[in-house]
This record gives sequence, C-alpha cells and structure tokens, in this order.
Amino acid sequence: MKPFSMIREFHLADWFTLGNAVCGVGALFSTMTFLASNDVVHIYYAAALVFAALVFDVLDGRIARWRKKSSAMGRELDSLADIISFGVAPAIIAYGCGMRGLYDRILLAYFVACGVSRLARYNVTAEEISQGTGKVTYFEGTPIPTSIVLVILLAIAAQQGAVGEQLWFGSLSFAGFTLHPLSLLFGVSGSLMISRIRIPKP
Repeated sequence: MKPFSMIREFHLADWFTLGNAVCGVGALFSTMTFLASNDVVHIYYAAALVFAALVFDVLDGRIARWRKKSSAMGRELDSLADIISFGVAPAIIAYGCGMRGLYDRILLAYFVACGVSRLARYNVTAEEISQGTGKVTYFEGTPIPTSIVLVILLAIAAQQGAVGEQLWFGSLSFAGFTLHPLSLLFGVSGSLMISRIRIPKP
C-alpha cells in the first residue's frame, strides 16, 4: 500500500471533520491542564475548543452538500469526531469542574454511552430515514452536538467561581458516595439523545 493513500481519498469536508476531532482532543488537554494547574482559564479554553469543534461540524456538512460529495467513510469519520468533541470532552470538562463523585462518574459515563449509541443508530438508520432520497429529513433523538449547551453552562459556572467544592447546587451523599445534582443534566441530555423524539433536520 502506498503511503498516505487513504489521505488522498479524503474529500474537503473530511478535513473539516478532522478539525472537529482535533478541537475535541484539545479540549481534553485543556481540562487536564486545569486539573494540574487549577487555573480556570483552561476551562475557558476547553469550552472554546468545543465551540470551535461545533463550527467545524457545521461546516463539514455544508461543504459536503455544496460539493455534492459524501461517502460512508465521511459519515463514520463524522461520528467518531463527534463522540470525542461532544461526548467525551463535555464529560471530562464536567469532571474537571468538580463532578467527581461515584454517582457523577456513572452519569457522565452514561451520557457518553448514550452519545455513542445515538450516533451508531443514526449511521445504521440514515438510509432508511432518507427513504431512498439520500437526504435525512429528521433526527431521531437530540443530536449529540446539543451538548454544547452543557459546556457553555460549565464555562459560565467557572467564570463565577463555581467549580470544585463551589459547584452550583452543592453535593449530596448516598451510601457513602457523592452526587453533584448538576451532573443530572448530563443524564437528562443522554436520555434525550437515545429517545425516539423526532427533530426536523435543517
């Protein structure tokens, strides 16, 4: 196999999808830097990188439609990038901001698992939903990029100093383990992603 032969098969939209993934990984690095330094500016960087990932995610779809070039590989690439930027990254940002109790971790893991399941379901059912037209007219379950709302909320909390022990709504203890009520929002978001709610696709 010739070196970089796969790279040559990439469409322009695929490069924007990779930009999405790179921003998601950058958000993870920024959160880890916050945990090491306790400098809240790194939470801002992480949130900004997730927002940048959203911009890349929107652009890759528009470019694919503009150039009328899409592929099964592009769809899979998009899903893998999305789970990093809008699934794993928001969960790790939440952990970094203080949702570190056992119940928090369960909810954050559930959120990521729901995101993975939702993307897999979309990839499998996209052809069926498009009814042979090639155009998907609606989403089943909320799209995973809606997690940007949670990231913005965490950035606002960080700006107000509500991280760690100061996290909004405090914490509760059950059977010796901790739950931060704010992490319930991730449970709700995950549940909406795997729901059967139909949302028209623009």
